Amino acid sequence: MSSTGRLGIGIISAGKVGATLGNALRGQGHAIIGAYAASEDSQERLATLLPGVPALEITEIVERAELVLLAVPDDELAPLVAGLAKLSAWQAGQIVIHTAGRYGAEVLAPARALGALCLAIHPAMTFTGTSLDVARLRGCPFAVTAPASLQPIGQALVAEIGGEPVIVAEADRTAYHMALSHGANHSVTLISQSLQILEKIGIANPGEYLRPLMQAAVEGALQSGDALLTGPISRGDTGSVAAHLQALQELSEEDSSCVHTAATYRTLGIATVARAAWRGKISESKAVELLALLTGEAAE
Repeated sequence: MSSTGRLGIGIISAGKVGATLGNALRGQGHAIIGAYAASEDSQERLATLLPGVPALEITEIVERAELVLLAVPDDELAPLVAGLAKLSAWQAGQIVIHTAGRYGAEVLAPARALGALCLAIHPAMTFTGTSLDVARLRGCPFAVTAPASLQPIGQALVAEIGGEPVIVAEADRTAYHMALSHGANHSVTLISQSLQILEKIGIANPGEYLRPLMQAAVEGALQSGDALLTGPISRGDTGSVAAHLQALQELSEEDSSCVHTAATYRTLGIATVARAAWRGKISESKAVELLALLTGEAAE
């Protein structure tokens, strides 16, 4: 670290997350010494979000950087770290941080064995790869996983760029990442399926039509979980559920892509029955009736 507390940071690679975090750290006075940008998209992001930062090879970045930010896909992280360790590329005292949600700091063990200071930080945010992402970092929670002695480094860097650091234990990282993926990524699938059906029946601007309902549902869920669950399952309305299944069957016969929506409806319906029964919104007998419909064990 320099005498002013600013760091020379190298980024591997200039993907959506790496380029955005690099932009934010640069804005706090840190020097971005270089970034790995193999694809055309990465090179374009580098030019847009980190103008003037040179595109360097991975080994050169590790050789020159005081802090190496590893923003690569989860499955590429362990082989990359181990491969650089075999080259003895990691340096004693060098800070190595990765942004993969699935892993804690232990995946960086080969670098730690060579004296590097290893941490994991993960922003609970989806990235577009544009300048809009930088503003989204303000107030964004970041999972920080590291030995207790290194946690302040991760917390300070997150706070510098306006994020909210939250300590997540090494053993909890996979469950943490699953929860975020299940909530955010699967919501995209669910909403996209709903939009497709609205569009098929002629609703103009289906996204705008669905927006008020979805915003209210998401806000309610974030504030109260499933305490405010509404809809036919929470009311025990088997007639509506049966009608929905029939409509999905007809849509699937017209368009085979709707088969996936039918499967999603059944799977999420089964899960919703369990939540509604647990909340006491429906009786045990009504839950059994609904489950028979959703699993196909009852005549529809």
